[in-house]
Amino acid sequence: MSVEFFGVSTYPKAIVIRASEKIQGIEFFSPPEYSQQIGLMTRQVGYIVPAHIHNKVERVITSTQEVLILRRGNCLVTLFNSEGESEEKIYLNSGDAILLAHGAHKIEMLSECEILEIKQGPYAGKNDKTQIEVVP
Repeated sequence: MSVEFFGVSTYPKAIVIRASEKIQGIEFFSPPEYSQQIGLMTRQVGYIVPAHIHNKVERVITSTQEVLILRRGNCLVTLFNSEGESEEKIYLNSGDAILLAHGAHKIEMLSECEILEIKQGPYAGKNDKTQIEVVP
């Protein structure tokens, strides 16, 4: 499968869209409640997305969700439970994208990587994240 869900199916910790995923039209894979939405769009030559502006809508965001797009290289993303135990290992290759929605994670570069990172702002510095002790 080219779209993979990790963790509880209703509210997954991570969603991976592999570079090989093909769809027709547009499809979003993240739950609508997530503050970061991830989807894929395929449109034919000549298709036009009409000119538009995004409305100001007040939203309450209590946690950071991030999307990583691996432009080049290979890496390993490890997801952890609340006790710091490894739950899932996800290998990403060039062209893959991952939404890290909640829970602890680490990223290990297996080769030189170029990663595009997208998350909500503004960045809160030291208040934005907490390093955890992992169980070996």
